[in-house]
Amino acid sequence: MTPDPAPRSSSLRALLPDLAPWRASVDFRRLWVSGTISNFGSFLTLVALPVQLKELTGSAAAVGAIGAVELLPLVVFGLYGGALADALDKRKLIVWTEAGQGLLSAALLLNALLPHPTVWPLYVVAALSSALVSVQRPALDSLFPRIVAHEHLPAAASLNSLRWTVGGVAGPAVAGVVVAYAGLGWAYGADLLTFVVSVALVVRIAASPAAHEAAKPSLRAIAEGARYAWGRKELLGTYAVDLAAMFLAMPLAVLPFLADELDADWSLGLMYAAVPLGSLLVSLTSGWTSRVHRHGRLVVLAAALWGLAIAGAGVVGNVWLVLLFLTVAGGCDMVSGIFRGAMWNQTIPDELRGRLAGIELLSYSVGPTVGQVRSGGFAAWWGVRASVWSGGLLCVGAVGLLALCLPKLMTYDVRTNEHAVRLRARRTAAVPART
Repeated sequence: MTPDPAPRSSSLRALLPDLAPWRASVDFRRLWVSGTISNFGSFLTLVALPVQLKELTGSAAAVGAIGAVELLPLVVFGLYGGALADALDKRKLIVWTEAGQGLLSAALLLNALLPHPTVWPLYVVAALSSALVSVQRPALDSLFPRIVAHEHLPAAASLNSLRWTVGGVAGPAVAGVVVAYAGLGWAYGADLLTFVVSVALVVRIAASPAAHEAAKPSLRAIAEGARYAWGRKELLGTYAVDLAAMFLAMPLAVLPFLADELDADWSLGLMYAAVPLGSLLVSLTSGWTSRVHRHGRLVVLAAALWGLAIAGAGVVGNVWLVLLFLTVAGGCDMVSGIFRGAMWNQTIPDELRGRLAGIELLSYSVGPTVGQVRSGGFAAWWGVRASVWSGGLLCVGAVGLLALCLPKLMTYDVRTNEHAVRLRARRTAAVPART
């Protein structure tokens, strides 16, 4: 008697990503494809720029200083970009910032083609790119809840994570080969091309004007968003946990030096790709996330496991084990990101979503940015591997302390949370999502 294949097939479908948002919304599909393409190009530059700095300076601190020049624009324009996202047409904001990033890629290309490339344009472009991303990201994040039905938002968060990881895996892996065998100019040129394609897709998305209740961009509007975030301790917990995890345990700035120390220069592209690969594996099996209701607990657990995996990558001396630990870390980071995104999208009202997206941007971007400075400085003072494993252990301790200090994060349940219930009722009474 042959076994019934139906249960196995059903279990497999339960693991696969939920494609309901993709099927229901043409604008979601366009944004998803646009983001996948531009993310691929951005990851090419993510590898090429620190490699070029390493070639020009030979200094881990100089590479880590990229984070320092990105920090101020990230903070200033992240907060103001959130206010702009609430007050202006989100699609137009995305188009113009995407085009601006394409121009910056062109500047990197021109510098790389010079007989003697200089260092200062790399820092200038990094700062300007940080400003543009900080303006764009709140508009992008706050647009998704408008084009996706409320019940599909967790699935949309998983698919958006998949979009990021596709570029994150392919971009660094391809960049390592391109930079080694074709040169930096080819990596920057490919990034420029991806922005051209992305803009062509985004302009076809329907207009997304400001909500009637939205405040005009001002310091008062920014302060209103900050007060709302401070009053929501479960949201505050998601920001704090991610900030701690990324600041203390983000190792990207020292990966070129870790590859050198392991006598495995060939592995640099794989190291950059390992974290996104782990994220991709989780995204491809993310069907289970739609059935989880206590999101806060998963945010905390995944962030702690991220720190442990990064610590493991710093302790081991075998390059393949380093790649394994980085892959595990990427998977944990993706789990945390999926549930953070679900909590944000399912509980924040539309008229505040842009400003809260600006605060969210700071939580998941300031950490890695300042973390580059931390990891580069630790590597210069105490060694590359010590920088990696100490950051991982500090992350575990910080996340555990935050879990104790913010109990509302640990008890959050999307079925009963008052903000989620209220927003769900509002969306049910409103016009269905555009298809």
